[in-house]
Amino acid sequence: MCKALIIGAGGVGTVVTQKIAANPVFTDVMLASRTKSKCDAVAAAIGGNRVKTAEVDADNVPQLCELFRAFKPDIVINVALPYQDLTIMDACLECGCNYLDTANYEPRDEAHFEYSWQWAYQDRFKAAGLTAILGCGFDPGVTAIFTAYAAKHHFDEIHYLDIVDCNAGNHGMAFATNFNPEINIREVTQKGRYYENGEWVVTEPHEIHKPLNYPGIGERESYVIYHEELESLVKNYPSIRRARFWMTFGQEYLTHLRVIQNIGMARIDPIIYNGVEIVPIQFLKAVLPDPKSLGANYHGQTSIGCRIKGVKDGKEHTYYIYNNCDHEQAFKETGTQAVSFTTGVPAALGASMWAKGLWRGAGVFNVEEFDPDPFLAELGEQGLPWHELFDVDLEV
Repeated sequence: MCKALIIGAGGVGTVVTQKIAANPVFTDVMLASRTKSKCDAVAAAIGGNRVKTAEVDADNVPQLCELFRAFKPDIVINVALPYQDLTIMDACLECGCNYLDTANYEPRDEAHFEYSWQWAYQDRFKAAGLTAILGCGFDPGVTAIFTAYAAKHHFDEIHYLDIVDCNAGNHGMAFATNFNPEINIREVTQKGRYYENGEWVVTEPHEIHKPLNYPGIGERESYVIYHEELESLVKNYPSIRRARFWMTFGQEYLTHLRVIQNIGMARIDPIIYNGVEIVPIQFLKAVLPDPKSLGANYHGQTSIGCRIKGVKDGKEHTYYIYNNCDHEQAFKETGTQAVSFTTGVPAALGASMWAKGLWRGAGVFNVEEFDPDPFLAELGEQGLPWHELFDVDLEV
């Protein structure tokens, strides 16, 4: 039996809390965030006094430790902001708690993310006998588990990996982001980056693009951007010759994004306005629609998967493994849209893998380092069924 503490009460936190609360392997559940009223609303919707709530500043290690020592969680599920990964990991080490997150650390004052900061915690978690599981959302997360499953069952060597992420949903807004606007805009406006022949190739933002066909959706223009799971996957699967990440964007979204950048609203450095210091992108976040509010009017599907080429028994093969998630179905089950659902379900399932003793070890781990089979055996039951296509045209 396991006590779980979830930090972050946005759309993803809502899904994680619902799934954790419904899983009998977790005896005690707490949801904490900077705004306790958000946690209370999630807990009330679940009902039955199943979920305790608390207020906590995830930037404050002593405050985190005070909460951890009071609740005594076995595992802390971090679905707060990527800026807060390291403070939460520090608190876990200080209080003897295991750790899981969905996105790697990103400095608050620099639009840049990589695993080096969290991988640097390896020796400390190992010495403490604690497990830290990194990147257990969908991408990163399920995409890496899909890759591990392909490597285990279908390939002797993976040579080419293309992760493809399509959101073909329509929320009816002129411009809105599917998760935290500050993180979303920082992520998609960075330069592109992909791995080829042992080196990282840097491109201008959205420079490489082409139409790709997605199952049940059709053709969508897809753009090469950088995504963190590429970094761990090429490390853990050294046979990979090229690894890329593709994401779809509509033209209206890209036009709004260019305007936001051109007028300085994507800036992450502070400015003075009426004698008060503000960060333009944080102000923009305050006036954009809350991603959690989009679900009620969201229609259509997401399609996320891995297109893989490699060899098995000396013969070349292609393989496509993917999930499609329906926005309306996600809202019906959890009150959130599919992007929150596809991130929250794997986080809760990853915590369950740890609680059952299936994903454990002393140190810091990316999800592809664990056995993919028990995770994928339950993923469909949790609302994210997956599909395989063999020896098809990968288009990439």
